[in-house]
Amino acid sequence: MSSKNITIKKTNWAADKEDLSTIRRLVFIEEQHVPQVLEWDELDESSYHFLVAQNTKAIACARLQTDGKIGRMAVLKQFRNQGIGSQLLNFIVQTAEIDSIDKLYLYAQVSAIPFDESQGFYAVGDIFYEAEIAHRKMLKTDRANN
Repeated sequence: MSSKNITIKKTNWAADKEDLSTIRRLVFIEEQHVPQVLEWDELDESSYHFLVAQNTKAIACARLQTDGKIGRMAVLKQFRNQGIGSQLLNFIVQTAEIDSIDKLYLYAQVSAIPFDESQGFYAVGDIFYEAEIAHRKMLKTDRANN
């Protein structure tokens, strides 16, 4: 795994808006064709954000809403399949535990379900569509039962 010189930090929208929005624009709007109007919302201001950098280059991000929803998780294409997503999600779970956010969930793109399952999430409910992409709700398994 080429994850040397990787740093992950908890941040907020105001502090790192440029890096966060650049990653999300490249991954969601340009690569996955999510309409801009669906990508940007009022939740950015009130959510925790996470930023991954290799050396000083921002390469991945995610956000955690106050209700425990993990979303907007994105890794730049050239940095995928190197364990960065796993490190990021693990960092978010640890942060949520420290911040006493008990119930974590996410809306996984169907193609990402195996990844999320490998990180201790399980699928519930039916497939639904957001931005014309198939998703499924996933809950974090109870840490006490692991």
